[in-house]
Amino acid sequence: MIALIQRVTDAAVTVAGERVGAIGPGLLVLLGVERDDDQARADKLLNKVLGYRVFADDDGKMNLNLRQAGGSLLVVSQFTLAADTNSGLRPSFSRGAVPADAERWYDYFVMAARDQGITTESGRFAADMQVALTNDGPVTFWLQV
Repeated sequence: MIALIQRVTDAAVTVAGERVGAIGPGLLVLLGVERDDDQARADKLLNKVLGYRVFADDDGKMNLNLRQAGGSLLVVSQFTLAADTNSGLRPSFSRGAVPADAERWYDYFVMAARDQGITTESGRFAADMQVALTNDGPVTFWLQV
């Protein structure tokens, strides 16, 4: 499971002209689900996302996690993160989970974040989405478990 996280001052996702999710300060999480992912990997990645210290403390150092900073999550499914780009000029998606499994673990990730008391918005799985964000920093990290 892969999360590309971006620290944002705001982010929103729109589907067919309808805003389906939006946050203020927090993290935009582009979530890629791979073929062998399971609940243990989803839990491990969520704990890493929530615990990752990417927000500034009083001294301006990246020393606070999402909860400590009072931020929110916007989780957007991103199957292209599971692409194999090692050969040729066209990505292969053989490492990606089949859609039914990917949707199940994406939904689980979102609900597990909410269950931990984190304000969490989401995109719409498998939809053609437009994502708007203001990357703060810019700060972007690739997390994989």
